Amino acid sequence: MDDIVKQAMAKWPNVPHCFGWLGLDERGHWYLRDDLAQALGSFQSGATGAKGSLLQHDKLIEFIHRNYTVDSTGAWYFQNGPQRVYVELAATPFVWRMSSDFKLSAQTGQEAQAQTCYTDQTGRVYFQTSMGFGLLHTLDVAMAAEGLEINLWPLETIETADMPSRFAYTLSPATDPKKPL
Repeated sequence: MDDIVKQAMAKWPNVPHCFGWLGLDERGHWYLRDDLAQALGSFQSGATGAKGSLLQHDKLIEFIHRNYTVDSTGAWYFQNGPQRVYVELAATPFVWRMSSDFKLSAQTGQEAQAQTCYTDQTGRVYFQTSMGFGLLHTLDVAMAAEGLEINLWPLETIETADMPSRFAYTLSPATDPKKPL
């Protein structure tokens, strides 16, 4: 976490949390969700316009990546100065990219060691790693298939609906009854 963020948290400890305004999609892209986007439906719904506006400002995205973390309830957030901005997840807290030598890196740029590969009922590919659980980017599924053929990781199947509870993350902190105050 950035030092300036830690200083702001110490200076203003009681800033209310923010819910519903930031989303992470299945390709590792960040979306700003204004009132209109939120009114159009949940981030996960796929409703036209509900995702919001794609963030494209490199410095802002880098700042989000450096300050992206999880709370004790499994809700992921971006610490924006003294305020926690909870993230709506389209699928998982991480979106993995796989290099030609089978190494994984998250949308944040952090590298992780793959432990187990999973597929769901629709054929999507996921990895449990040293950093946590995430969806593999669709462009890298063929590379994962090559890794599975040479037995780099065990393969298990999992139902999409079971993932959040099994891997302790929350898709929508805004609608979670145990959300932090």
